[in-house]
Amino acid sequence: MGRDSHHRRRWLVALGAGAAVAALAIDFALTDGGAAKTASRVRVVAAESSWGSIAAQLGGDRVEVTSIVDNPAADPHDYEPTAADARAVATARLVIVNGAGYDPWAAKLARANPVGGRAELTVGDLVGVKAGGNPHLWYSPDDVHAVIRRIVAEYIRLDPRAAAYFRRRASLFKSQRLAAYARAIDEIARLHRGTPVGASESIFAPLATALGLHLVTPAPFLSAVSEGAEPTAADIATAEREIDRREIAVWVVNSQNSTPDVARLTTAAHDHGIPVVTITETPTPAGVTFQGWQARQLEALAAALRNAH
Repeated sequence: MGRDSHHRRRWLVALGAGAAVAALAIDFALTDGGAAKTASRVRVVAAESSWGSIAAQLGGDRVEVTSIVDNPAADPHDYEPTAADARAVATARLVIVNGAGYDPWAAKLARANPVGGRAELTVGDLVGVKAGGNPHLWYSPDDVHAVIRRIVAEYIRLDPRAAAYFRRRASLFKSQRLAAYARAIDEIARLHRGTPVGASESIFAPLATALGLHLVTPAPFLSAVSEGAEPTAADIATAEREIDRREIAVWVVNSQNSTPDVARLTTAAHDHGIPVVTITETPTPAGVTFQGWQARQLEALAAALRNAH
């Protein structure tokens, strides 16, 4: 995500009556009837709401999840923890951080508030991405599923009497709540594999790989924008040429990280009739579920690819 010069905006999401009914049905199937009291819940702290949303849905009545960065306007890179954040971590039995150099403040916060027996899940370590690699791990479906498996395993270890409950929630979460997300991924991979696309930064790279899309924007350009650095003139010229010659079917832009170069390239894509798809680094609007956020973006990308000409 960008620094002070970056522009951010929020999206509003409408939930239809049919979807609301379906969500209520799933919630009923997943509940344990309120048997778990607040005092006995496993307390979980997630550095970012992308992982916190998943943790909360997997844990249901048996867990209490606090997401530290849950405001779409906040920058997870440079977040400054508060005293309330420290208190939450100090009482947590499971702490989830992204890692891979993305949120170093979160690991420091956990070290500053040690708790015996507390479990700590660093997603980057789990999936083998170190600092310097692409830290946008929630945009990799494989990494998301690895995190789901690990969270469920930790819940069962921390609350073994609820093992069947956690397994049931995980099964229904993957088969029902993630259904639209999985369906959109499968559709794009099936219909558009190999299609050349461009992007404003590296946030889109893991998803492009999963979808089988050919991300042709220079990798150094993607990384520079993501890290708040200045892309080279040569990489900017390459990205401009790909748009001017319509060598890409779609241009994907992170609306929470707009630089002058990105704004110019996005305008050029519009001018050349290249569909522009907007994604965000953090879940938007505030409170949206992980899958609601991701499925909406994937559906917009699928529509743009269908309409590309």
